[in-house]
Parts: sequence; C-alpha cells; structure tokens
Amino acid sequence: MAKINISLDAELVVEVMVLAGVGSPQDAVELVVRDYIARGHRTEARTELKDQSLREVEVKPQEPQG
Repeated sequence: MAKINISLDAELVVEVMVLAGVGSPQDAVELVVRDYIARGHRTEARTELKDQSLREVEVKPQEPQG
C-alpha cells in the first residue's frame, strides 16, 4: 500500500492518541481514519437496506374521490 506524509496539529494528534489508547501518532491517526471509513460503510449498508424495504412496499391505488 502506498504511504503519504502529512502535517497535523500536535495537540490534535495527542488528543487522538489519548482517546485511541495508543502510543504512536501514526497508529492513532490510522485508527481514526479506518473507523471513519468503516462507519461510512455501515451507514451505506443501513440506508441501502432501508431503501430496498421502501421499494418493496406495495402502494395501493387510491380510490376515486368525488
């Protein structure tokens, strides 16, 4: 896998390290990014299931009014 280098605010990285419970800045940021991606996939899966169930609902024609 290709690697990149980025600059981040030190306080931000330290906070992520504490919240993630890891001692390496690289590992902490990688965990946050992987979690963000996983959440996105879970959200997509939930909305896809909801959309499918909405499509499966049969819509009854309305009775003529008047």
